[in-house]
Amino acid sequence: MTSTNLFTDLPAHLPAELVTKLLVAADVRIERIISHGHASPADFWYDQPQAEWVIVLKGAARLQFEHVTVEMKPGDFVNIPAHRKHRVEWTTPDEPTIWLAVLYGT
Repeated sequence: MTSTNLFTDLPAHLPAELVTKLLVAADVRIERIISHGHASPADFWYDQPQAEWVIVLKGAARLQFEHVTVEMKPGDFVNIPAHRKHRVEWTTPDEPTIWLAVLYGT
């Protein structure tokens, strides 16, 4: 068994967010997401069939929900219920934002 570090292999330039699946099981998926100044398109909303628990490990971000905006810095996390519309409004452009996302349920 070998270990892996979430902060290794960070690309210098990203044309789009980089999502790496770290674990996939029956009803859970764990992903590392790297953003570098990325945001969701203006009229795009995530509407996922699974719930998502997400934490910012490095960098900063702003998540927008239909009626509220959440500022996130390292250590901040949110639990997003299934089908709760949300989007990434902003991620810091001067350093990577590293997220850990746990998607669960059906």
